[in-house]
Amino acid sequence: MPEARLDAAVTLPGEEFSRVALTAAAVELLRKLWLQHGPLMFHQSGGCCDGSSPMCFPSGEFLTGDSDVLLGRFEISDGGPGASEENGSMPLDFWMSKEQFDYWSHTHLTVDVVQGRGSGFSVEAPEGKRFLIRSTLMDWPV
Repeated sequence: MPEARLDAAVTLPGEEFSRVALTAAAVELLRKLWLQHGPLMFHQSGGCCDGSSPMCFPSGEFLTGDSDVLLGRFEISDGGPGASEENGSMPLDFWMSKEQFDYWSHTHLTVDVVQGRGSGFSVEAPEGKRFLIRSTLMDWPV
């Protein structure tokens, strides 16, 4: 049985399918990180080493612009402290550089968590865990 995942809301104009998801382990870690850092965001750039891993930042700390694509928006449910008071959820945007999107446009991305230390810039680094992308080739609707 496949692991439960949380699909992001669709954000790309003209599309009706989610391009990015979170595993249950990623959601659990994000809830913990939200309590420590407040609202969060992901940015996936290209490059080698940790540059190819999804980086989690306090929301707005990584400046996005015309060279980035908003791939999806998550509403992480949590009725406890850390959830926004307006709707009881923690919104989280997933951004990717346009250049990287050109390479990965044919894949579905799932953010997962593994033991180990990733980049010192991503907020999960002190937890002894790191986010990573698991990709699946897709035959996207036309």
